[in-house]
Amino acid sequence: MKAEKWYVYILRCADGTLYTGITTDIERRLVEHNHEKTGAKYTRVRRPVYLVFQEVYSTRSEATKREAELKKFPRVKKQNLLYEL
Repeated sequence: MKAEKWYVYILRCADGTLYTGITTDIERRLVEHNHEKTGAKYTRVRRPVYLVFQEVYSTRSEATKREAELKKFPRVKKQNLLYEL
């Protein structure tokens, strides 16, 4: 059985805000955020959204912990993280 990868990602929305989430399929999730009703309510009204950051984890637990950590970051700290890439 193939080990599942978990992605923590940050999207930049059309209004300049940032959205953080997790998924096992980053490409599918980006399509959902931009085109589907399954995208998050937050991003649905802020389309288009662009992937600006991603990290890979081997477990959902690790990804969820990192997502929670990033969501607590002030905007400036998130932006600094993006520019470090």
